[in-house]
Amino acid sequence: MKKNKLTFLIVGLLAVSMLLAGCGNKAQQPAQGGQSEQTQQNAAEPQDGGTLVIGLSQVPKNLDPVKYTGTYESNVMRSVFDTVVAWSDDQSEILPCLAESWEISDDMMEYTFKLRDDVYFHNGRKMTAEDIKYSLERSEKESAMQRLADLDHAEVIDDTTVKLVLKAPNAAFLARLTDAGNGIVPQEEVEALGDKFGQQPVGTGAYKFESWENNIITLAKNDQYFLATPHLDKVEFKFINDLTQMGNALTAGDINVAHEISDVDLQKFKSDDNVQVLSSPGMNVQMLEMSVTSGPTADPKVREAITYAIDVDGAVKNIFPNGGATRAYAPLPENSWGFKPEYKDFAVTRDVEKAKELLKEAGYEDGFEISLYTPNKPNRAKWAEILQNQLAEVGIKVTIEKLEWGTYSATVAANQAPLFLQGWTWYPDPEFFLTSFFHSNNLGTLGNGIGYDDPEVTQWLDEAKGSTAVQSERADIYEKVINKVMGEYVCVPGFTKENISVVDGKVHNYKVFSDAGVRLVTPEGTNVWMEQ
Repeated sequence: MKKNKLTFLIVGLLAVSMLLAGCGNKAQQPAQGGQSEQTQQNAAEPQDGGTLVIGLSQVPKNLDPVKYTGTYESNVMRSVFDTVVAWSDDQSEILPCLAESWEISDDMMEYTFKLRDDVYFHNGRKMTAEDIKYSLERSEKESAMQRLADLDHAEVIDDTTVKLVLKAPNAAFLARLTDAGNGIVPQEEVEALGDKFGQQPVGTGAYKFESWENNIITLAKNDQYFLATPHLDKVEFKFINDLTQMGNALTAGDINVAHEISDVDLQKFKSDDNVQVLSSPGMNVQMLEMSVTSGPTADPKVREAITYAIDVDGAVKNIFPNGGATRAYAPLPENSWGFKPEYKDFAVTRDVEKAKELLKEAGYEDGFEISLYTPNKPNRAKWAEILQNQLAEVGIKVTIEKLEWGTYSATVAANQAPLFLQGWTWYPDPEFFLTSFFHSNNLGTLGNGIGYDDPEVTQWLDEAKGSTAVQSERADIYEKVINKVMGEYVCVPGFTKENISVVDGKVHNYKVFSDAGVRLVTPEGTNVWMEQ
């Protein structure tokens, strides 16, 4: 079937009705950044069967779309749930998924979708427009990350047509719908299971939930999947926090994919002909963030002092001695279309004496004690120790709090972390980063854990998504936001991490995506399989 794509980069043509044909298959492409063998292997005839075991470094807290807070959950959820539309594999275009076509009104206030009529939930019931209405209105009301805050309501036109009406124009709304947090769920299962739905999820995805035991989540093939019949019989997600153990598990054959790998093991695997090292530039930014509402960091001079006390370049080299990350300069990844070269001017050269002088001016000549919160992830834990040592040189005594993901995300969302290491991975549109971090509507969420509430910034953010769909014009508005928050020293951009996975030689068509997500069957025709 012929497939037309909506190119996100020309979203300025929203005044024209955008009708897209349904999802078809496309020739498989080599995984981004993979070894040359990947191309040869992908040319082989796909085989059905087998269990793919994927090693992940963090245990999910919840698999309910409205409750998840990190990529750790979405790595599993992407196989269980589908969204109305989806990104192309290279995140350059938005493609049909549950919807086969759509129209957007001239004022960007109404989005009307024509849905497929061959989609079934894992419980056997056919999906209809009522399910889209229920799921997205539920996301608007209950999302832990305010993922659909601009939705006013949904209107069911008929079983296969639904209209989404917004509270305000949003040039990024279509991209919002691609988020795993807006996955479509069956109302009867949500209501029957209650809080247990997040541990026993039911969706329309390529693989259906089977079990969650002993830090292993098992999914089984969905034979009714509308895009393509999955090749794999089962998928297991095995959670291994220690990256050295992750590498050992791959070597021993206990896992087929190491979603993350230690720097030491990476060098070893690069010379191992039995595996593929796959990579893609990351659409992420890792930052030190500082509460602006209480404690010493409520004072901008203290935040400035902390900024000058830190050697970012040295930290990046220490954490990634063999590469795998680049310095970040703003609360926006360099490969986002909203990033401007002049943002590199925000880079500060470490100046211990200046940091001490700023602390003195703020009334902290003798320093102070403060807690630094981080999820228990190897790279961030290492960065936390580097920061602890660097800040000690200016008299700031840092206590590191390493927490499992669920506790960490809840603590930050409640604005109870005076300092914290935040990693944010999303899509190319700056809206997904800057609105999450700095919009007043996101107070009380993981994104805006610093408690930032500035009416002018909120106004700019609303303007950037609501006044125009032209990317260059939107980028100019976002520039005002970035200039202001960086001038207030609310965060110290650290690094953008390259996404690297190591895959054993039996696995074919596995791809590494810029958002670090795990996708095993995609609208573009990716369908992972294993040699039997």
